[in-house]
Amino acid sequence: MPMSSYEVVRRAIEFDRPDRLPVCFDWLGITDVRSVPWNQIGTGNNAERHSVDEWGCGWERTDIQNMGQVKGHPLQDWSALDAFRFPDPDTPAFYEGMEQFFEVDEEIYRCTGIFMLLFERMHALRGFENTLLDLYTEPERIGWLADRIVDFDLGIIRNIYQRFGDRIHGLGFTDDWGTERDLFISPELWAAFFKPRYKRIFDACHANGWHVWMHSCGKVNDIIEHLIEIGLNVINLQQPRALGIHEIGERYRGRICFESLCDIQHTLPFKGAAEIREEAQLLLEQWATPEGGFILSDYGDASAIGVAFDTKETMLEAFRDADPWRAATV
Repeated sequence: MPMSSYEVVRRAIEFDRPDRLPVCFDWLGITDVRSVPWNQIGTGNNAERHSVDEWGCGWERTDIQNMGQVKGHPLQDWSALDAFRFPDPDTPAFYEGMEQFFEVDEEIYRCTGIFMLLFERMHALRGFENTLLDLYTEPERIGWLADRIVDFDLGIIRNIYQRFGDRIHGLGFTDDWGTERDLFISPELWAAFFKPRYKRIFDACHANGWHVWMHSCGKVNDIIEHLIEIGLNVINLQQPRALGIHEIGERYRGRICFESLCDIQHTLPFKGAAEIREEAQLLLEQWATPEGGFILSDYGDASAIGVAFDTKETMLEAFRDADPWRAATV
């Protein structure tokens, strides 16, 4: 009997031999993972030029509809801190309506999430340059802010667990950490400042029996070791060519589950079916193991990277054809 969606994802994450490749392809209506969002404003309405999130950060957009960019930083000047109101994770409205995601009795993996978990929230509040400078010039003050953000995250995790318990299986989050060349800060500073704060969050998730999923853009090679040490279960990497497919495989294969796809910058927008198939095969050879360790994940905003519907279908077919676990069970 084929494994359920939940079981396939769990086994891939825990290296427990799934019977096929897990897939997160909402855009094509195919997924083994169901998102269970709380009422986080996030970026607000992407159809509007301006929006404000629950932290008071102002988002702006051009005529091209997309997520936009934070342009209004409410704590750009530390003098604004006295009047600033932090969001309260115990706000009941944050969790209203979440029950609807459990109305259908299905054996699917359910993942909740927090958008802009820590570093991204810090620079949304302070501004990017200010945040990087603060890490060197005002570590105590920016550390205090980071701890307030972590406290909020822990409150969200606590509230969701109190309401839904083990009906949730994982928590996903975003924190972009690099350019295409390297990290924004040194690995040593990252380990000293951020690693213990991420660990508090990861430990809370694991205490709930949840896996932890992280998305991070950029060449983040040198912090993956730290993330493994503090218990990250799944890392979403969408630029495998920038990271180095062979390098990542040599360093981390079999030690963390990868959630990935063909490169969203170098491959999907510009290459044909043959190259896409070749890269799908390479990723599974280098990043997956016979026991698991790989989840195929879509990039949601196809227009932003110039990818057509049929290209996504080609990629899905390529990964399924190269699926090492299905081949082993047929």
